[in-house]
Amino acid sequence: MARIVMKFGGTSMAGTERIRRVANIVRAQAARGDEVAVVVSAMAGETDRLVNFCREANPLYDPAEYDVVVASGEQVTSGLLALTLQAMGCKARSWLGWQVPIRSDDAHAKARIEEIDAPALVASMQAGEIAVIPGFQGISPAGRVTTLGRGGSDTSAVAVAAALKADRCDIYTDVDGVYTTDPRIVAKARKLKNVTYEEMLELASVGSKVLQTRSVSLAMKEKVRVQVLSSFIEEGAPPADSLPGTMIVSDEEVEGTDMERQLITGIAADKNEAKITLTRVPDRPGAVANIFGPLADASINVDMIIQNIAKDKGETDVTFTVPKSDLLRTQTMLEERKEQIGFYRLISDDKVAKISVVGVGMRSHAGVASTMFKALADRGINVDAISTSEIKISVLIDEDETELAVRVLHTAYGLDAVETAA
Repeated sequence: MARIVMKFGGTSMAGTERIRRVANIVRAQAARGDEVAVVVSAMAGETDRLVNFCREANPLYDPAEYDVVVASGEQVTSGLLALTLQAMGCKARSWLGWQVPIRSDDAHAKARIEEIDAPALVASMQAGEIAVIPGFQGISPAGRVTTLGRGGSDTSAVAVAAALKADRCDIYTDVDGVYTTDPRIVAKARKLKNVTYEEMLELASVGSKVLQTRSVSLAMKEKVRVQVLSSFIEEGAPPADSLPGTMIVSDEEVEGTDMERQLITGIAADKNEAKITLTRVPDRPGAVANIFGPLADASINVDMIIQNIAKDKGETDVTFTVPKSDLLRTQTMLEERKEQIGFYRLISDDKVAKISVVGVGMRSHAGVASTMFKALADRGINVDAISTSEIKISVLIDEDETELAVRVLHTAYGLDAVETAA
């Protein structure tokens, strides 16, 4: 017997027919004798609808009251799933955030989970009851409902799995695993059997939409084994224990099962970047701090940074990227500080894309970067900026060349699936 946490996203919960499909999957897992807890998202599009209601009611809304409204989407789906399971003859009940309880800090609309008191939940599961828990929500020290920010249900599921000391956390989505890249771009993309926490964290941070970054970080910290599966499986299909999803696990577990591991695990593309260049910035101590200090204070995330020194002029050009949604705010802040910073001109470009290659194999193999640059150069793709980490290389290119770059790199690193004869 195992203890399993199952999480279903908004697409999986979009309407009574899909909720019935989810209930069948949950029932099949429980029928194996496993203790099961289910974390659910609101129906697809419901959170956006509730957010719009808040904005219409008061554009300068109180975040605490905002949380009361938007948390209701998950409350509806948790109750509906419990009712559906009961109709199928299963023992099931819903547990709202304050009933578990899931304790968070008081940062409304972007709260972080601090503790989950699991004894009552464990006792219920040990008695054969399926626990259905609304994701995305917790309870503040003052006893008010909080929400965890967009994608927070993934984090809820991992946190519940950690608190329950679950054997596994199954994340059911509209894809059947983690692929070497987006299959819509590269038809020969391969589904990965295993991905390390670090690789998934990098992939999530550079554009992969499979898992929310915070959930992966928490899974790595708490050593929760996470499996990514599709909720769109046929009725009567085998349970998750037998389905070929993708396991997100520690380096040690991957090393013990996959001796012929690829150098590069995956390639991600992100079109939500914007590039800013400040020309003729004075080349003196503190000049760069005058640029990035105010941006940090405004919680604007800066990614790639390039600084070129213009010889004999005591000036430099500084290029960096920010999220596209923060471009206007960044431009306004920098123009307001033009005299203090001392730059000559601000040039912006929001028609760029970030392409990243990720793999723990980079730690012990040379030539990863040169392969990337040569493959792009051979197809005439210009690189505007570069950033690296221990297991990632990212480049900034023209947005129109995104799909070509992904396909070229996928082939260059030998990630294309091998076609087999029928």
